Amino acid sequence: MSARPVFSVRREVAVGLGTYAAYLAVRALIVNDRGRRAALRNARRVMAAEWWLGVHLEPHLQRASLSRRRALAVANVSYVTLNVGLTVGWLMLLYARRDPDFHRLRRAWVIATLGAQPAHLLFPTAPPRGLEGFTDTIREAGIDLDSGWVAYMYNPVAAMPSIHMAYAEVTSGGIASAARSPVVRRLARAYPPTVALIVLATANHFVLDVIAGSLLGRASLALARRAPGVGPVAGGRA
Repeated sequence: MSARPVFSVRREVAVGLGTYAAYLAVRALIVNDRGRRAALRNARRVMAAEWWLGVHLEPHLQRASLSRRRALAVANVSYVTLNVGLTVGWLMLLYARRDPDFHRLRRAWVIATLGAQPAHLLFPTAPPRGLEGFTDTIREAGIDLDSGWVAYMYNPVAAMPSIHMAYAEVTSGGIASAARSPVVRRLARAYPPTVALIVLATANHFVLDVIAGSLLGRASLALARRAPGVGPVAGGRA
């Protein structure tokens, strides 16, 4: 008989802050003049690899998006707020319900966040918006992600793999497994492709970033499911 899951605010705060601290520690190591130069070189390498693979679709997608001002405004806001907000919000909801699925999803979030850090450290990558031929749509909307206090809250040279996509896969898998409503489950499955469209249209990630982030998120969920004491979801609601 498996042990009853323990819900501890103190522990969850420690886990959350510790994970974020590890993320910021990597940021501190690579966000400097040398790291930014390496990030631009690596971004061009990613773009060259996409040309070779025939998947360099970002410029075409962004050009098609620029004329759709309202949709692009929604995409800009979603990029800045929706992804992390929905991920944290869903975890908070599961915690408030004392849902046994909470621990698996929180574990997947930790694995995804920490799992991306070696790549961010060894292969810092600038987003496409830092290269010629792309438009920084979020800056044009009045938010500069590369300066001011905002730039200290996240790693601006960590495009590969996409944390946005990793979180989208974790959140999608969590909602789809816990929701009883077929409509909510379908919406959850559509969430990762929606995030992919957003990060590509706003020139914040390359196609290869998206693929790598998606694989990281799915692997994190799989590892979290196999962890000791983690069983199938039991009676979640949405």
